[in-house]
Amino acid sequence: MERVEKTGGALTVAGRLVNGRRDSGYELTLSPVSEGRLRFVAEVEEPYDRVYLTYASRPGQRFFGFGTQYSYFDMKGREVPIFVQEQGIGRGEQPATFGANWEAGAGGHWYTSYASVPHYITSDSRSLFLENHEYSSFDLTDEDEVRIEVFSSRMEGQILSAETPVGLIEQYTEYSGRMRPLPDWIMGGAVIGLQGGTGRVRNIHDRLEASGAPVSAFWLQDWVGRRQTSFGSQLWWNWELDRDRYPGWEDLIADLGREDVRVMTYVSPFLADSSDKKNLRRDLFEEARSNGYLVQNDKGEPYMIRISDFSAAMVDLTNPEARVWYKEIIKDEVMASGVSGWMADFGEGLPYDAVLHSGESAASYHNRYPEEWARLNREVIQASGKGDDIVFFTRSGYTGSPEYSTLFWLGDQLVSWDGEDGIKTAVTGMLTSGLSGYGLTHSDIGGYTALDHPLVRYHRSKELLMRWTEMAAFTAVFRTHEGNRPEDNHQIYSDKESLRRFSHFAKVYAAWKPYRKELVKEASETGLPVVRHPFIHYPGDPEVYDLDYQFMVGSEFMVAPVLDPGENEVEVYLPAGRWVHAWTGEVYGSSKNGVYETVHAPIGEPAVFYQEGSEVGRRFRGELEERGLS
Repeated sequence: MERVEKTGGALTVAGRLVNGRRDSGYELTLSPVSEGRLRFVAEVEEPYDRVYLTYASRPGQRFFGFGTQYSYFDMKGREVPIFVQEQGIGRGEQPATFGANWEAGAGGHWYTSYASVPHYITSDSRSLFLENHEYSSFDLTDEDEVRIEVFSSRMEGQILSAETPVGLIEQYTEYSGRMRPLPDWIMGGAVIGLQGGTGRVRNIHDRLEASGAPVSAFWLQDWVGRRQTSFGSQLWWNWELDRDRYPGWEDLIADLGREDVRVMTYVSPFLADSSDKKNLRRDLFEEARSNGYLVQNDKGEPYMIRISDFSAAMVDLTNPEARVWYKEIIKDEVMASGVSGWMADFGEGLPYDAVLHSGESAASYHNRYPEEWARLNREVIQASGKGDDIVFFTRSGYTGSPEYSTLFWLGDQLVSWDGEDGIKTAVTGMLTSGLSGYGLTHSDIGGYTALDHPLVRYHRSKELLMRWTEMAAFTAVFRTHEGNRPEDNHQIYSDKESLRRFSHFAKVYAAWKPYRKELVKEASETGLPVVRHPFIHYPGDPEVYDLDYQFMVGSEFMVAPVLDPGENEVEVYLPAGRWVHAWTGEVYGSSKNGVYETVHAPIGEPAVFYQEGSEVGRRFRGELEERGLS
C-alpha cells in the first residue's frame, strides 16, 4: 500500500501489486451512497483484465438471491456464475440432460439461468451487488470467505446494511429499479395459451365460458404461423400476422373484447429467413440484413445462430437506427393488430464473439442485452400512450431489467416433477428472483418442454398439470402454455375433469384479486415481490432457511404446494403463530414457536394458510365460501 487518502466522503487506498518481474497499480475507493449503502470501486491497471475481491464469511452464514436460480435457494458452499443464458433442457435431470446434450449440447447445468443477477442477501441481513455487466462469479465454497471475480479491470458495486430483508430489498431496488403495477385486466382471471387458429380459439373460449372460468386473455403465440421442426412445432420468426392461420382476426379481437377478454401475442429479438413461407408479405430478415441491423460475425455477415432445424440472427440493439426500425416493427405489426400484450421472448443469446455496431465488446454487452431488449419493448408501449395498459413478459434479464419489463416468467421448465428442471424449479425460481427485484413473476402452467424420443420421453401428465395449476393460482399471473409438443401434453381442455378443475382454480385466483392488487402496488413502491420466501418475514427463525418449496404470498398467506406425484399430503412449516387452513377453517400452529405440520392435501386442496386474525385471510375465505370453492 502506497497511498491512503480521503476526498470528500470517499476513502481511497492505492498501491502496487507485484508478481515476479511485473507489477501493476491498484486502487480501492469506498464512498457512502446513503445511510446503509456503501459504494466500492476496485481497479487495476491494464493489461490485467480481472479483479478479485475476497472477504470474510462465517461458517453458518447463508446466501440467497443471485437473480433467477432454479436449483437452490441457499448458495453457501457453491460457486455461482453470473451469466445470462438458456437454462438448458434437464439441467441435471436424467435422461433428459443426456439426451439434450447428445442432440445439441443443450442440457444445461444447475446454475444456468435466463436471469442471473450479481446480487445476494445474507442471513445476517447484509447485501452486496455489482454494478458491472461483465461476466462475474461468486465463490462461496469456503466456509470462512467469499471471493468475487469480474472479467474486467474495474469492479464496481455496493454493500448494503439494514435491520431486515425487507429493508435490504427496498435499498437494492432503489438502484435496480422497480416494476410498474400490472393493469387490472390481467389480474382478474386466466391467460390462456393457445395455438391453432381462429376456429380453435373460439371453440376453447366457448368451453371455458361454459365452465364458468374467468378468463383475462388468450395468448396466441402462433399468430405469425408455425413450422414443424425436430424440436416440435415452432414459430415463423417473422413478426407479422398470418391471416391464413387466423382469418377474421379483427372480428375475433372485437368479439372477445366485448366479453372483456384481451388477446396477447409473441415477439423476440431474433429474425429468421422466412422466404419459404408461402403467404409471406414482409420479409423482416431481409430488411434487417440489407440495412445492417443484425448482429454480425467477424466477416461482416449476419451472425446466424442455430435454433433447431433453422438459424436466426439477433437485431443489433447497439445500432440506433436498428432500434428505431425494430420499435416501428413492434408498433406497426404487433400493437397495430389490436393486442394488449405479448411475450417478449429470448434476449439471453448474444454470442461472445459477435461484432456490434457500437464497437463495444460483445462479451461486455452480453448481460446488458436482455436489459436493452426489455427497455426497447417498454419504450414502444410508452410511446403508444398505452404504457399502463399493455403487458409484455420477459424471461431473460439482468440487474436493471425490473425497471423496464412489465412482467417476468420463469422460462422453459421440463414437463416433469423433478428439482432440476421441473415443477419444483418454478417455485425456487420465483423465490430467488424475488430477492433481486423481480417482483412480478409467474411460470408456464404445466411446464413447457416435452421430449419424445425412444430413449428420452417426457410428456405432461394430467396430475402434473393439476398440481401446477394449484400452485400457479397463488402467483402474480395465472397463465397456461400448451408446450412445444401440444399433442403429447395433457391440456386443461383434454377432458371434462381437467377443465372443471382448471376453472375452479381460475376462480380461486380471482378470489384473492383485491389482495393481489395491494401486493402489486407494494412491489412498485418498495420492490417486495408478490411471491416471497418465508425468510423475508421470518429472518430470525433459522428453520425457514431450509424451506425449498414453500412460499408466502405477501405477508399473509403461506403456501406449501404438492410437488410430487401420487401424494395426498404435504409437510408445511408454520412459523410461530396461529394459522388458519384456507379450505376448512381449521387452526394449526403454536403461538410460542414454529412447528411442522403434515396436512391433508388431495388434488383440489393445496396446503394454503393465513394468519389467525388476518383481515386479508378472512376476506379470502369469505370469497371462497361465497363462490362455493371451499
